[in-house]
Amino acid sequence: MPDLDILECTLRDGSYAIDFQFTAEDTAIVCAALEDAGFRMIEIGHGIGLGASSPQLGIAAATDEEYLRAAASVLKKAKFGAFFIPGIGRKEHLDLARDYGMGFVRIGTNITESEEAEEYIKYAKSLGFEVSYNAMKSYAVTPEDLLQRAKSVVDWGADIICLVDSAGGMLPSDVKNYIELLRDGTDARIGFHGHNNFLLGNANNLAALEAGATVLDSTIQGMGRGAGNAQTEVMVILYEKMGFETGIDKYKAMDIGEKIIRPKMRESHGVSAIELTTGYALFHSSFLKRIYRAVDELHVDPKALIIEVSKIDKVDPTESLIMRVARKIAEEESRKKEIYFPRRIDTGYYPGRGGKSGE
Repeated sequence: MPDLDILECTLRDGSYAIDFQFTAEDTAIVCAALEDAGFRMIEIGHGIGLGASSPQLGIAAATDEEYLRAAASVLKKAKFGAFFIPGIGRKEHLDLARDYGMGFVRIGTNITESEEAEEYIKYAKSLGFEVSYNAMKSYAVTPEDLLQRAKSVVDWGADIICLVDSAGGMLPSDVKNYIELLRDGTDARIGFHGHNNFLLGNANNLAALEAGATVLDSTIQGMGRGAGNAQTEVMVILYEKMGFETGIDKYKAMDIGEKIIRPKMRESHGVSAIELTTGYALFHSSFLKRIYRAVDELHVDPKALIIEVSKIDKVDPTESLIMRVARKIAEEESRKKEIYFPRRIDTGYYPGRGGKSGE
């Protein structure tokens, strides 16, 4: 199977849902948690991209430099990146991002204006970034026209061509048609970024994957602009069920959603951890009271308990079975190190990487 990267966009696209009010501290906390869970590509910053914070486009809770510094201070393995729209972002913003060790940049234009990306793709490549061209409003042109434009973008140096369903109105069959043409007609990796206006965000990600895309966007809790995005926690499990090894811990991904992201959301877009787990395990929700009685007594993770019980009995799990499994999990958990989500930036705990210090 091809390499699959989940490009985690919560800190960027998710920021739309809270008027770009993720703080630098939020960025450090979420980046550290995502890396701990196994994510390798994390997008940060103002939802509209580098250089966007302004009264006209929305003032973010932190500056570009503060976001870059926060990510650089905590990440040791995962790449972090940012969005960039020519005319909003400038070359000096790319210079600043390079100084902080940013690994990738996503340069976006309306697909009908793709030529505006040329100068910035070439410049970003000269700085050493992995470059994605995000074809905003991809549906505004035919698949054949998109392919012709994508060929030019690849000639300019783009590593990834990203199909973008900006309005959330594409069907899985639409996504499949565009992706297959890009896959067969270019040498670049293919990505997909969608929205959930038709509640097809997750389905469209799966259609993109099956058609050959290997860089797929999603956000924790489906947090994002408008109707939101494909939900990261759901996608991790769906990819696993399809046989893909993502390297991501599904329990930690769900915990990030419940403990860190959901409390920040003004309205919920996503499925809760328990709803997701019962679907994954094929566990009927009528037995949840039995689960919670065992959880109250033995203080085990209800998600792990549901999954392990369902492996034994999906039809009518008894109270005694649930308690027996809960005791086994409690014994195993007592030997494991407790998951720790940092609550603040601690310069003693987070070594810097490539960034400026003392600022």
